[in-house]
Amino acid sequence: MAVELLLLLLLCGSTLSEVQPLHKPPPGTLDFGFVPVKTYDTNTYHEPGPIGILFRLVHAFLYLVQPNSFPQDLIKKLAQQTFGNVQDDYQKAIYYEIGFIVSAALGLLFVLLLPLVGLCFCMCRCCDNCGGEMHQRHKKNADCRRGCFATFLFVASLIISIGVLCAYAANQHLTSQVRGAKNLVHSNFKDLRIFLNDTPGQIDYLVSQYNTTKNKALSDLNNVGPLLGSRVQERFAKEVRPALDAALMMAGAIRETKEALENVSVSVEVLQEGTERLHANLTNVKIHLSNTLSDSACSAAQAASTCNIIRNSLNQLNINANFSGLPGVSTQLAKVNDVLKIDLSSLVQKGYAAFNDTPDLVLNQTRNILSDIKNLLDLIGSNITSFTKMLPVQKVLADLTIYLTQSEAYVQDYFPVVEQYDFYRWLGCLILCCMVILILVFYCLGLLCGTCGYDKHASPTTRGCISNTGGNFLMAGVGFSFLFSWVLMIIVVITFVTGGNVEKLVCEPYEDRTLFKVLDTPYLLNQHWRSYLSAIVLKNPDINLTFEKVYSDCKENKGIYTTLHLENLFNINEFLNISMYTEDVSLKIEHINVNLSNIVLLDEIGKRNLLDFSSSGIDGINFAAYLTEINKSVTKVDLLSFANDLEARADQLPKGALENALKGHANSIRMIHNQQVVPLEQAMKYVKARSTLNQSIRLLQRTSSEFMIKVKNVISAVDAAQLLISNDASLVIIQETKKYMDMIIGYFEQYVEWVKESITMEVAACKPIANVIDTAVDIFLCSYVIDSVNTFWFGLGGCSIFLIPAIICAVKLSKYYRRMDTEDVYDDSVEQW
Repeated sequence: MAVELLLLLLLCGSTLSEVQPLHKPPPGTLDFGFVPVKTYDTNTYHEPGPIGILFRLVHAFLYLVQPNSFPQDLIKKLAQQTFGNVQDDYQKAIYYEIGFIVSAALGLLFVLLLPLVGLCFCMCRCCDNCGGEMHQRHKKNADCRRGCFATFLFVASLIISIGVLCAYAANQHLTSQVRGAKNLVHSNFKDLRIFLNDTPGQIDYLVSQYNTTKNKALSDLNNVGPLLGSRVQERFAKEVRPALDAALMMAGAIRETKEALENVSVSVEVLQEGTERLHANLTNVKIHLSNTLSDSACSAAQAASTCNIIRNSLNQLNINANFSGLPGVSTQLAKVNDVLKIDLSSLVQKGYAAFNDTPDLVLNQTRNILSDIKNLLDLIGSNITSFTKMLPVQKVLADLTIYLTQSEAYVQDYFPVVEQYDFYRWLGCLILCCMVILILVFYCLGLLCGTCGYDKHASPTTRGCISNTGGNFLMAGVGFSFLFSWVLMIIVVITFVTGGNVEKLVCEPYEDRTLFKVLDTPYLLNQHWRSYLSAIVLKNPDINLTFEKVYSDCKENKGIYTTLHLENLFNINEFLNISMYTEDVSLKIEHINVNLSNIVLLDEIGKRNLLDFSSSGIDGINFAAYLTEINKSVTKVDLLSFANDLEARADQLPKGALENALKGHANSIRMIHNQQVVPLEQAMKYVKARSTLNQSIRLLQRTSSEFMIKVKNVISAVDAAQLLISNDASLVIIQETKKYMDMIIGYFEQYVEWVKESITMEVAACKPIANVIDTAVDIFLCSYVIDSVNTFWFGLGGCSIFLIPAIICAVKLSKYYRRMDTEDVYDDSVEQW
């Protein structure tokens, strides 16, 4: 069955495993879900309960009797019918069985001697010997002897009681387990039915999961643009994007340069306007002041020196920062404006757009090839579906289900027969226990009556009826002991030899799997077959298929395909060679050829624009002159200090028109300071103009020296990126296409590995087969039957052995309880006969 069912392994990749995979990047992990698996009901672990203590005790006793290891060599020779060819074989067998042989010999000796002894004992008593004479001699230690015999008999009876309880418990345990075995058998058949019914669904699930692989592959093929195109794009992005970013930054730098030049031009005009008006007013004041100093009053001796000092300081009345003399930037601004007539940012964005369209370009240029690949995937799916329909799964399952149903019906029909025979066995064992119990009853009644009715003051001939009855009970127990003990010992010997050897030769080696190793011996079960199991299952005795490995794999619930090595029955390539399809997919993908020659990052107009900007003459501006004027104060001298000094010197002159004129000029200078100098220094208009001029000049100074180098670097980077796209595009596309191909093929390889793993561990998991074997051997034979049988003979054997001391003590003790016909007469403390 498993062979037929698992032909679907053709779909998985035993063939793929024969094809060495190419460079395989880790593909996206596919989720195939879980193979539908039902839980099996059978529990092969058996816990015997409290009686397990007795089982372990019996096992320990058997180890003492038979401590030798499993005789693999002897068993192999027996199976190969070569036992006895060497004389040493018998010695080994005797050595192995010596414990059982000695024990059985002692049991047989017991069986032979005890009836003979009983016969002789009866004949002897009939002749009034061996205690048969109803006469008791007086002894000084009679009470002590009577107590000792009673104690020994009680202890022996107690031990016999324990033994019969063990035997009865084992008998009941076996019966209850046999009756409960019906549920266990039903559970095993149920698991086998689950095994048969679920396997087709599991195989269908494996086949259906091909659609998961196919859908993922189709999804990636439909997204070839984002996947393959983006990979190609990312390979070039390391060179292209920095180059385009630099060009875009340069376009921004051109606009910033224009703004800076415009700010310089406007700020200089504002400052020129203010300083020119101040210069005119200071010049006018200086002329009027010079005219005043030319007055004849300054020729007087008192005023001459003061006037000369004032006249010499007139050169200080002048502006210090002269913005009118600065060179203009109109020429540079005009050139920059000419550069900005071409929108460099728009040209760079076109380069970005062309480069970012790589995924769409790949998608458009691979439509025909992707269509062929999709058709190929559909063909693979249809082949898988058509192949699964060819498998005779349902027929095989139907046949096996019929066979299983018939087997279950057979078991159900004959199970009442088994229970009937088990009832007979139970009844026979119960009778054996009742034999022992009958003996115990006589002994117990004898002890009870004898002890309770004994009167130590009464003479042996005057003992009471109760005491005499106790003695009679004891002798009845002795009689039944002689009658039953040999029968009990025969049963003990037979069950001991049988159960002990089954435990040692079957159960123990089955538990440690030594039995499987023996069965796996080459040419053991068939002299022409090296491996018996592979010859039966695979029709090839040379394949290494062992009982131990099959049992271990089934115990671990592995798939039957892997467990039975069913791949040796079929050549999967004859049915479906998936490697052929994967090679076709690889060839189709390898034919993908993407042309990136239409990608232009920056055309010649943009490059010319950058070169024109670098030659705009910005680096020729006299930045030092601008910075010098900006850092100068508005006037050469503080006009307030100059006015105050002029007024102070006027006060040194004689009172008159000259003094008043000089003070008037001082006031004019103060007015010019307040109305023109202070605004130039503090008014927002002029402060902002000065600050803007300072920032713009420094910006231009900082960037102008780098423009030529930057422009060259940008053009070089763009050219290098463009050259990379033109020259290396084919190689990059081939490399990325190969990775893309490996990713697609990787999905199929994932499917194959998943199918392999599922078939190994989940599909047609053969745990029920191991459960059936465990149920039959470990649970039913060993745990139910053999452990119970061994415990039964162990208890019954103990009873039989302790009957001997019980017989002796009962015979001795009955003499002290029974009423005698005659007794000794004492004269002068001398015993008379």
